[in-house]
Amino acid sequence: MDELVLRGMAKWPNVPSVYGWLSLDRRGHWLLKGERVANPGIAAFFGRNYDRDDQGRWFFQNGPQRVYVALDYTPHIYRITSAPDATLALTSHSGAPVTAVRGAYIDDAGQLLLDTDLGIGLVHDADLELLLPRFSAPGPLAGEAALDATLGALQAGHDAGLMLDLGTSKIPVNPVRAVDVPARFGFVARPRQPEGQEECY
Repeated sequence: MDELVLRGMAKWPNVPSVYGWLSLDRRGHWLLKGERVANPGIAAFFGRNYDRDDQGRWFFQNGPQRVYVALDYTPHIYRITSAPDATLALTSHSGAPVTAVRGAYIDDAGQLLLDTDLGIGLVHDADLELLLPRFSAPGPLAGEAALDATLGALQAGHDAGLMLDLGTSKIPVNPVRAVDVPARFGFVARPRQPEGQEECY
């Protein structure tokens, strides 16, 4: 976190938290009261001071004040930063680089999620095509129709033997239901104001 933020937290430790103001969409955009944050400096400030509490609620620490984030899906949106033939490199929407990929999943809507050292995240839809050469499966995986059939099996909840090549190793791609993602990966998609806590505007 920024030094200025850490100093604010130390100086004013009991500032009430904010709920319902800040959200994160499926393309990694911050939205403040429903309006996209277009200023790159402000978006970067949000990203540098983005974290989670011990209850799995993600927040932006604004000086001494914690602003909880409503997640449209996952707490991270990953972008691919590597060349197709290089070791897979990813960066979160927050600007933090991924150092390890622990798992890969296709949900029932056909979206690709990666579990990394930063946490679970959706791969940005604009980057999916970059990953196509990295997929492999038992037997011939030739042509778009074969890949569609394999992805369709995963969407239906079946293990299809699909593997994702990270460049240094291969990991299996497993099925997951979108509705199960928050509980399975330990986060709260929509943090709510605790009963009896003072509301802060």
